[in-house]
Amino acid sequence: MSLTKRKLILVLIFILVSASLFRVLRITLTTSYFLNLEHVPNTKNTRADTYGNKILSEKELRFLSDIILQKSPCNLLVFGLEDQYLKLPAINEGGKTIFLEDKPEKLIDLTTNVNGSARVYRIRYKTSAKEAYKLLKHARTHSSCSLRPGVRTLTAKCKIALTGLPKEVFKTKWDVIVVDGPGGDGPESPGRMSAIYMAGVLARAGNGTNVVVHDVDRMIEKWFSWEFLSEKNLVSSKGKFWNFKIDQKKNLVSLKQM
Repeated sequence: MSLTKRKLILVLIFILVSASLFRVLRITLTTSYFLNLEHVPNTKNTRADTYGNKILSEKELRFLSDIILQKSPCNLLVFGLEDQYLKLPAINEGGKTIFLEDKPEKLIDLTTNVNGSARVYRIRYKTSAKEAYKLLKHARTHSSCSLRPGVRTLTAKCKIALTGLPKEVFKTKWDVIVVDGPGGDGPESPGRMSAIYMAGVLARAGNGTNVVVHDVDRMIEKWFSWEFLSEKNLVSSKGKFWNFKIDQKKNLVSLKQM
């Protein structure tokens, strides 16, 4: 009888020790796995989180819609043509809505569904995302890119400027400008450097323009928003949207040479 109890105790001790060892091993493996993940460069999941996620959350879409509704009917300019933006012309009923898109396949797929009061123009970007830092340094050091008071002309000498935009874009005083294009889905693709810069230029020629930039969790969008829209002008945010309110500055920039 005593021998049986002793065996039972030994079996219980073995089970408890085995369970403890298994738990320690599992914690060690799990910790090692996550530490290794932190050092894996350019994984597929990292790329998906960093680039090209064009789906707006319900809160983000409501945030953008409310900004437009506060000024509707208004002049609305959108860099980028996404499915979820097709409802913006209806929100801005009675106003002017223009989309600027660089990908021809999107123009074919989506323009037939755009509200008849809106217009879509294809534009071409001449820079790539990998040039972002170099272009930022260029813009800071060349007077042709300056947004300081007293600058009267903006020409092709500024490498970050978009010089091929429709004349209507420059002739209109925009109430709301949305920057959600180009896609910026990799270092070789067009980044949003020029779009954010031009939004800053056009906004300063408006009458208290709201500039709403999407994907501000990405480095280019952050850098260039701070540089050309200014942190002091940031009035609200939601999700990956930043909303800047840019006051008009008279004689800041003349767009006649663009």
